[in-house]
Amino acid sequence: MAPPYSRHFIQKVVKHYLKYDRDNPFIFVSAVMAFLGIAAGVMVMMIALGITNGIQKEFKERLFVMNYPLTVTSYSEGIESKVIQDIHTHFPTLKLSPYYTTQVISKNEHGIQGSMVYGVDFSKEAAINTVFAKAVKGETNSSKYSIVIGDTLSVDMGVKAGEKLLLYFSEQQAVGFATMPLQKRFVVNSIFDSGLQAYDKGIIYTTHQALRSLLKRDKEQYDGIHIYSDKPLEMIDKIRAILPDDVGIEGWWQQNGNFFTAMEMEKKVYFLVLLFIILIASLNIISSLLMTVMSRRSEIALMRTLGATQREIRTVFYRLGLLIGSIGILCGTLLGLLGMWALRTFDIITLPEDVYGSSKLPVDLPLSDFGLIILGASIIVMLSALYPAKKAASTDPLNVLRNE
Repeated sequence: MAPPYSRHFIQKVVKHYLKYDRDNPFIFVSAVMAFLGIAAGVMVMMIALGITNGIQKEFKERLFVMNYPLTVTSYSEGIESKVIQDIHTHFPTLKLSPYYTTQVISKNEHGIQGSMVYGVDFSKEAAINTVFAKAVKGETNSSKYSIVIGDTLSVDMGVKAGEKLLLYFSEQQAVGFATMPLQKRFVVNSIFDSGLQAYDKGIIYTTHQALRSLLKRDKEQYDGIHIYSDKPLEMIDKIRAILPDDVGIEGWWQQNGNFFTAMEMEKKVYFLVLLFIILIASLNIISSLLMTVMSRRSEIALMRTLGATQREIRTVFYRLGLLIGSIGILCGTLLGLLGMWALRTFDIITLPEDVYGSSKLPVDLPLSDFGLIILGASIIVMLSALYPAKKAASTDPLNVLRNE
């Protein structure tokens, strides 16, 4: 038969031990330090992981647009028009933008820059690339030798929309008994701004007709296909199944796999390091409870002689530790939410836009990460209260009262 268990008695004793003790003020100070440490730990973890997730999400959004959800490439000479028709037939909801590509050097009196130029159908490209669509603003009927360049390249070369820019291609053309790089002067149709300097400097768009004419490309053959899909992870294997052996497909996450793997590892390291803040704060809970046990040994012994069970004594000190830790977690959560709101609302920290893609600090804390923070902090608090509670319950009332 289980020993008697009084909830009312436990609540009364817990409230009594939470009060300030003039004879032992350091116990109360230690409990307050434990509370503050756990609150600070939870707050810092929320803000730090929120910033890490926000930056990662911002990069994903930028790279998702400029790298495209899925890209079909050829292992041989090119991709036949039949491949495009087959993808359209099997997956009519997908948006496709076939392209040609080559390397170019842009040159004028302001300097020289190397870039990749893509020959695309402006209307099809605008349907899958929001950055490109915003730049052309619906005007997809452009002249044959027109280009869309990035904002960084525009500034570096000192050219604006409507002006001309000379491009040198990697292909050679015969001139008398020698060869020289193929060159052509293009008109800048418009300027895009992806928010990432590397893309704004390194990518140029022109028309299908321009690269077909200059590079002598077959009208029925392309270098690759950009594909937009809402669910690229699900579609990649389905599309791969209908492609010829000499044609491959990859997702944007594969093109940037190492980068996002490093960011995920960084987030895990942050979580573990910051968890140690809570772990260290929990030591204050242990020390505070142990000091309470040592200073209240006569009271514990008296309660035992008056009928209190070991279970009740153990529960008193366990709940005391949980209460300190739980209030710390709650206050830390509120402070963390307040801190993230302040970072989102006010320009407290300004980032270099060419590095992070946004001058405003992005903060985003998913529910999964928030749950892990609360779970980790709760486990530490529960474990830290176990030993002091067990120590209090093992107090021998006979030995204590004999020495009083």
